[in-house]
Amino acid sequence: MEVGAASRAGIFVSIFSLLFFLSGAEISAKVGVNYGLLGDNLPSASRSVRLIKRLKAGRVKLYDPNPEILRALKGTKLQVSIMVPNQQISNISKSQKVSDQWVKNNVVPYYPETMIRYVLVGNEVLSLYDQKQSWPDLVPAIRRIKGSLRKFHIHKVKVGTTLAMDVLESSFPPSNGTFRSDISGSVVRPLLQFLNRTKSFFFLDVYPYFPWSSQPQYIKLDYALFEGGNLTYADPGSGLTYTNLLDQMLDSVVFAMKRLGFPDIRLWIAETGWPNGGDIDQIGANIHNAATYNRNLIKRLNSKPPVGTPARPGSVLPTFIFSLYNENQKGGPGTERHWGLYYPNESSVYPIDLTGEAPESEYPPLPAPENNAPYKGKIWCVVAKRANKTELESALTYACGQGNRTCEPVQPGRKCYKPVSLVRHASFAFSSYWAQLRSSGATCFFNGLAVQTTKDPIVNLGDVMDRASIQV
Repeated sequence: MEVGAASRAGIFVSIFSLLFFLSGAEISAKVGVNYGLLGDNLPSASRSVRLIKRLKAGRVKLYDPNPEILRALKGTKLQVSIMVPNQQISNISKSQKVSDQWVKNNVVPYYPETMIRYVLVGNEVLSLYDQKQSWPDLVPAIRRIKGSLRKFHIHKVKVGTTLAMDVLESSFPPSNGTFRSDISGSVVRPLLQFLNRTKSFFFLDVYPYFPWSSQPQYIKLDYALFEGGNLTYADPGSGLTYTNLLDQMLDSVVFAMKRLGFPDIRLWIAETGWPNGGDIDQIGANIHNAATYNRNLIKRLNSKPPVGTPARPGSVLPTFIFSLYNENQKGGPGTERHWGLYYPNESSVYPIDLTGEAPESEYPPLPAPENNAPYKGKIWCVVAKRANKTELESALTYACGQGNRTCEPVQPGRKCYKPVSLVRHASFAFSSYWAQLRSSGATCFFNGLAVQTTKDPIVNLGDVMDRASIQV
């Protein structure tokens, strides 16, 4: 008797789920955390390790092989991922001796007492067009590091690299996932060959916040936060149904790998999270949404049996949450400095248990979200409190040298030059610079010297300052 199409599909999904469940059995679903150091006010390594344990994290990812942190992790049960900095990739790719020395210096002194389990060669290298010359060196460097680990008889450490979603030139619908043509054959295919041969992982940085915040009129916030209920998306190419944005993004990479002939390489979420704050013009970056996203994600990741994704039902998705702290020295828009689970003073931004075992009833109420809709009004970019005078003078010179007559109204002899004030002139320059260049990626930060405000900072400049604001 012939099996119907629906029955065949059900049998296929069941077998597929079982295969992925079995292949994922060697890797636990323990959720980890990314531990970055781009802050001038962060706790010590030993105190940070205590905070990581308080989260009940199973793993921690470092962005370099920091000796103090690796020593602090000695004797803990935390699995550790360390990273080869981007600027060292080319030298390692050209010399096995350099690679051996890197492993000798950064792995051997700590292993196995510190449970180093992953070495990631570079961070989002294929997203950095100013480092394009190093792209061909990425996979050779990965091979070198793997060879060095073998030389020192270290066999339990997987090697890979972290990639961002922009390695895809197409991600929607998920079944149309395709790697960028400039890297697909030259870099990604050899990378996948290595990962497949060594049974390593495709380490992916994936943030639903970014596609949602760029198109909130098309993507429902609840769908991005795992709160969608009956909200679904049916992929016309695969017939798979999606209930959240993260699964769509993950499966677009699955289909992209399949398109290159590698359907079985396991995914590892190297970074994900939601910003707990940001600039005035950054929609949805708040504590309520950050807690909702991460708590819902953690429950999903710790499900037994594993949930997986529609394209890989039942698969384990090991994950590092980004990040341990709000890091005040990160550049770019305000969200970049607001991904932490802790403030630098060691207090929780919001309570969270990375095992997913804490019941929701134990958590205090979250603050109501106040920026889930775009801000409507004018915004200025002005000098921050306690800005360093010397740095401010340099930033003023820089801002006035950009754009089209950015600082002309506050030049000597112009009507807004007086009263002469460094803060006053710099506030105008920052606002004028930002208003002109924001559409091409300029931010209101200036290495921490500037902040956004909705209040006209220099009312006596009248329409001149008004033109230096942005309307959103």
